[in-house]
Amino acid sequence: MKHVRLVHAGREQWGVMTEDDSRIRLASGIELPFDSAVLLPPVTPGARIFALGLNYADHSAELGFKAPDKPLVFLKGANSLVAHRGTSWRPRDAEQMHPECELVAVIGQTARNVAAADALALVGGYTVACDYAVREYLENYYRPNLRVKNRDALTPLGPWIVDAADVADPQALALSTRINGKTVQSGSTGEMVFPIADLIAYLSAITTLEPGDMILTGTPHGVAFVAPGDEVECEVEGIGRLVNHVDWQP
Repeated sequence: MKHVRLVHAGREQWGVMTEDDSRIRLASGIELPFDSAVLLPPVTPGARIFALGLNYADHSAELGFKAPDKPLVFLKGANSLVAHRGTSWRPRDAEQMHPECELVAVIGQTARNVAAADALALVGGYTVACDYAVREYLENYYRPNLRVKNRDALTPLGPWIVDAADVADPQALALSTRINGKTVQSGSTGEMVFPIADLIAYLSAITTLEPGDMILTGTPHGVAFVAPGDEVECEVEGIGRLVNHVDWQP
Protein backbone atom coordinates (compact mmCIF):
# COMPACT_ATOMS: atom_id res chain seq x y z
CA MET A 1 0.00 0.00 0.00
CA LYS A 2 1.10 3.57 -0.70
CA HIS A 3 0.43 6.25 1.90
CA VAL A 4 0.09 9.92 0.93
CA ARG A 5 0.08 13.05 3.09
CA LEU A 6 -1.94 15.97 1.76
CA VAL A 7 -4.08 19.00 2.54
CA HIS A 8 -7.81 18.58 2.01
CA ALA A 9 -10.75 20.57 3.37
CA GLY A 10 -8.34 22.91 5.11
CA ARG A 11 -6.48 20.29 7.14
CA GLU A 12 -3.55 17.95 6.85
CA GLN A 13 -4.37 14.27 6.57
CA TRP A 14 -3.19 10.94 5.21
CA GLY A 15 -4.72 8.86 2.46
CA VAL A 16 -3.87 5.75 0.45
CA MET A 17 -3.40 5.41 -3.28
CA THR A 18 -5.82 3.41 -5.37
CA GLU A 19 -4.34 0.43 -7.19
CA ASP A 20 -3.83 2.34 -10.45
CA ASP A 21 -2.16 5.29 -8.63
CA SER A 22 -4.69 7.71 -10.12
CA ARG A 23 -6.61 8.64 -6.97
CA ILE A 24 -6.15 9.11 -3.23
CA ARG A 25 -8.66 7.46 -0.90
CA LEU A 26 -9.17 9.26 2.43
CA ALA A 27 -10.31 7.66 5.69
CA SER A 28 -13.74 9.21 5.10
CA GLY A 29 -14.08 7.23 1.86
CA ILE A 30 -13.70 10.31 -0.34
CA GLU A 31 -11.44 9.81 -3.37
CA LEU A 32 -9.42 12.68 -4.86
CA PRO A 33 -7.53 12.82 -8.17
CA PHE A 34 -3.84 12.39 -7.41
CA ASP A 35 -2.76 14.80 -10.15
CA SER A 36 -4.63 17.73 -8.62
CA ALA A 37 -4.16 16.96 -4.90
CA VAL A 38 -2.23 19.39 -2.69
CA LEU A 39 0.53 17.07 -1.51
CA LEU A 40 2.79 17.39 1.51
CA PRO A 41 6.08 15.61 2.17
CA PRO A 42 5.06 12.20 3.59
CA VAL A 43 6.64 12.84 6.97
CA THR A 44 5.17 12.37 10.44
CA PRO A 45 5.39 15.77 12.18
CA GLY A 46 8.22 15.71 14.71
CA ALA A 47 10.03 12.80 13.06
CA ARG A 48 13.81 13.05 12.80
CA ILE A 49 15.47 12.95 9.42
CA PHE A 50 18.89 11.28 9.28
CA ALA A 51 20.94 11.56 6.10
CA LEU A 52 24.02 9.69 4.90
CA GLY A 53 27.02 11.13 3.16
CA LEU A 54 29.39 9.12 0.96
CA ASN A 55 27.41 5.89 1.31
CA TYR A 56 28.18 4.80 -2.26
CA ALA A 57 31.83 4.13 -3.08
CA ASP A 58 31.52 5.38 -6.67
CA HIS A 59 30.15 8.72 -5.47
CA SER A 60 32.96 9.02 -2.93
CA ALA A 61 35.48 8.32 -5.71
CA GLU A 62 34.07 10.96 -8.07
CA LEU A 63 34.45 13.49 -5.26
CA GLY A 64 38.02 12.40 -4.64
CA PHE A 65 37.43 10.60 -1.33
CA LYS A 66 37.59 7.09 0.02
CA ALA A 67 34.39 5.65 1.41
CA PRO A 68 34.19 6.23 5.19
CA ASP A 69 34.94 3.46 7.69
CA LYS A 70 31.80 4.30 9.65
CA PRO A 71 28.50 5.83 8.53
CA LEU A 72 28.75 9.57 7.93
CA VAL A 73 25.44 10.84 9.34
CA PHE A 74 23.95 14.31 9.55
CA LEU A 75 20.51 15.66 10.41
CA LYS A 76 18.14 17.59 8.20
CA GLY A 77 15.57 20.12 9.36
CA ALA A 78 11.88 20.07 8.45
CA ASN A 79 12.42 23.39 6.65
CA SER A 80 14.42 21.59 3.98
CA LEU A 81 11.50 19.39 2.86
CA VAL A 82 9.21 19.96 -0.12
CA ALA A 83 6.59 17.69 -1.63
CA HIS A 84 6.30 15.90 -4.97
CA ARG A 85 5.70 18.46 -7.75
CA GLY A 86 7.10 21.18 -5.48
CA THR A 87 9.74 23.80 -6.22
CA SER A 88 13.32 23.95 -4.95
CA TRP A 89 15.15 27.26 -4.92
CA ARG A 90 18.58 27.63 -6.48
CA PRO A 91 20.58 30.24 -4.55
CA ARG A 92 21.42 33.33 -6.58
CA ASP A 93 25.02 33.19 -5.39
CA ALA A 94 25.62 29.56 -6.40
CA GLU A 95 25.88 27.63 -9.67
CA GLN A 96 26.87 24.18 -8.41
CA MET A 97 23.57 22.81 -7.11
CA HIS A 98 22.95 19.19 -8.00
CA PRO A 99 20.29 16.56 -7.24
CA GLU A 100 20.97 13.28 -5.47
CA CYS A 101 18.44 10.45 -5.75
CA GLU A 102 18.12 8.48 -2.52
CA LEU A 103 16.09 5.61 -1.11
CA VAL A 104 14.57 6.56 2.24
CA ALA A 105 13.83 4.02 4.96
CA VAL A 106 10.98 4.94 7.33
CA ILE A 107 11.15 3.46 10.81
CA GLY A 108 7.97 1.61 11.80
CA GLN A 109 8.73 0.53 15.38
CA THR A 110 10.72 1.89 18.30
CA ALA A 111 14.30 0.68 17.93
CA ARG A 112 17.12 0.75 20.46
CA ASN A 113 20.34 -1.30 20.27
CA VAL A 114 19.01 -3.35 17.38
CA ALA A 115 21.17 -6.03 15.77
CA ALA A 116 21.62 -5.70 12.00
CA ALA A 117 20.09 -9.15 11.53
CA ASP A 118 16.84 -7.89 13.07
CA ALA A 119 16.83 -4.36 11.73
CA LEU A 120 14.81 -4.62 8.50
CA ALA A 121 11.84 -5.98 10.45
CA LEU A 122 11.60 -2.56 12.11
CA VAL A 123 11.23 -0.65 8.82
CA GLY A 124 7.67 0.47 8.19
CA GLY A 125 8.09 1.68 4.63
CA TYR A 126 10.18 3.39 1.96
CA THR A 127 10.04 6.59 -0.03
CA VAL A 128 12.22 8.66 -2.37
CA ALA A 129 14.29 11.78 -1.71
CA CYS A 130 16.09 14.24 -3.95
CA ASP A 131 18.78 15.53 -1.61
CA TYR A 132 20.15 18.63 -3.34
CA ALA A 133 23.67 19.78 -2.49
CA VAL A 134 25.05 23.27 -3.04
CA ARG A 135 28.71 22.52 -3.65
CA GLU A 136 30.11 26.06 -3.46
CA TYR A 137 29.65 26.00 0.30
CA LEU A 138 31.01 22.55 1.05
CA GLU A 139 33.72 23.32 3.60
CA ASN A 140 34.43 19.67 4.38
CA TYR A 141 32.86 16.58 2.82
CA TYR A 142 32.70 15.03 6.27
CA ARG A 143 30.77 17.94 7.79
CA PRO A 144 27.94 19.02 5.48
CA ASN A 145 26.90 22.44 6.71
CA LEU A 146 23.70 24.45 6.76
CA ARG A 147 24.29 26.16 3.40
CA VAL A 148 24.98 22.86 1.64
CA LYS A 149 22.32 20.50 2.96
CA ASN A 150 19.72 22.36 5.03
CA ARG A 151 18.43 25.18 2.89
CA ASP A 152 14.69 25.73 2.57
CA ALA A 153 12.97 23.36 0.11
CA LEU A 154 16.16 21.64 -1.08
CA THR A 155 15.04 18.13 -0.08
CA PRO A 156 12.05 17.01 -2.15
CA LEU A 157 10.47 13.91 -0.62
CA GLY A 158 7.73 11.54 -1.78
CA PRO A 159 5.43 11.15 -3.51
CA TRP A 160 4.27 8.53 -1.00
CA ILE A 161 5.48 5.91 1.47
CA VAL A 162 5.34 2.32 0.24
CA ASP A 163 4.77 -0.35 2.91
CA ALA A 164 7.92 -2.33 3.65
CA ALA A 165 5.94 -5.55 3.12
CA ASP A 166 5.56 -4.57 -0.54
CA VAL A 167 9.32 -4.23 -1.11
CA ALA A 168 10.92 -7.65 -1.52
CA ASP A 169 14.54 -6.52 -1.23
CA PRO A 170 15.41 -2.87 -0.52
CA GLN A 171 19.05 -3.61 -1.38
CA ALA A 172 18.26 -4.58 -4.98
CA LEU A 173 16.51 -1.51 -6.40
CA ALA A 174 17.58 0.58 -9.38
CA LEU A 175 17.65 4.32 -8.84
CA SER A 176 18.10 7.18 -11.28
CA THR A 177 17.92 10.93 -11.75
CA ARG A 178 16.79 12.76 -14.88
CA ILE A 179 17.12 16.48 -15.60
CA ASN A 180 14.67 17.60 -18.32
CA GLY A 181 14.37 13.96 -19.39
CA LYS A 182 18.11 13.28 -19.63
CA THR A 183 19.51 10.62 -17.29
CA VAL A 184 22.38 12.04 -15.25
CA GLN A 185 22.56 9.51 -12.42
CA SER A 186 21.94 5.79 -12.16
CA GLY A 187 22.87 3.02 -9.78
CA SER A 188 21.54 0.34 -7.48
CA THR A 189 20.80 0.30 -3.77
CA GLY A 190 22.91 -2.85 -3.67
CA GLU A 191 25.96 -0.62 -4.03
CA MET A 192 25.58 1.03 -0.62
CA VAL A 193 28.68 0.95 1.55
CA PHE A 194 26.49 0.51 4.64
CA PRO A 195 23.20 -1.31 3.89
CA ILE A 196 19.98 -0.20 5.53
CA ALA A 197 20.14 -2.89 8.23
CA ASP A 198 23.63 -1.75 9.25
CA LEU A 199 22.52 1.88 9.33
CA ILE A 200 19.63 1.08 11.65
CA ALA A 201 21.91 -0.93 13.92
CA TYR A 202 24.45 1.92 13.99
CA LEU A 203 21.90 4.66 14.67
CA SER A 204 19.92 2.69 17.24
CA ALA A 205 23.09 2.19 19.27
CA ILE A 206 23.39 5.99 19.53
CA THR A 207 19.78 7.12 19.83
CA THR A 208 16.37 5.54 20.15
CA LEU A 209 14.67 5.47 16.75
CA GLU A 210 10.95 6.19 16.81
CA PRO A 211 8.16 5.37 14.33
CA GLY A 212 8.24 7.89 11.50
CA ASP A 213 11.95 8.65 11.75
CA MET A 214 13.56 8.62 8.31
CA ILE A 215 16.97 7.58 7.01
CA LEU A 216 18.13 9.00 3.67
CA THR A 217 20.56 6.30 2.60
CA GLY A 218 22.95 8.13 0.26
CA THR A 219 23.37 8.46 -3.48
CA PRO A 220 25.46 6.91 -6.29
CA HIS A 221 27.81 8.78 -8.64
CA GLY A 222 26.57 11.32 -11.16
CA VAL A 223 27.11 14.99 -10.31
CA ALA A 224 25.11 17.23 -12.67
CA PHE A 225 24.12 20.81 -11.96
CA VAL A 226 20.63 22.26 -12.31
CA ALA A 227 19.40 25.67 -13.44
CA PRO A 228 16.16 27.58 -12.86
CA GLY A 229 13.45 26.17 -15.12
CA ASP A 230 14.72 22.59 -14.92
CA GLU A 231 12.48 19.64 -14.13
CA VAL A 232 14.15 16.93 -12.05
CA GLU A 233 12.90 13.36 -11.65
CA CYS A 234 14.31 10.98 -9.07
CA GLU A 235 13.08 7.42 -9.35
CA VAL A 236 13.62 4.33 -7.22
CA GLU A 237 12.45 1.04 -8.68
CA GLY A 238 9.30 -0.26 -7.02
CA ILE A 239 8.99 2.82 -4.80
CA GLY A 240 8.08 5.75 -7.00
CA ARG A 241 9.02 8.71 -9.20
CA LEU A 242 9.58 12.03 -7.43
CA VAL A 243 9.21 15.11 -9.63
CA ASN A 244 10.58 18.51 -8.67
CA HIS A 245 11.07 21.90 -10.32
CA VAL A 246 13.90 24.38 -9.88
CA ASP A 247 13.53 28.14 -9.74
CA TRP A 248 15.51 31.12 -8.48
CA GLN A 249 15.57 31.62 -4.74
CA PRO A 250 13.13 34.45 -3.94
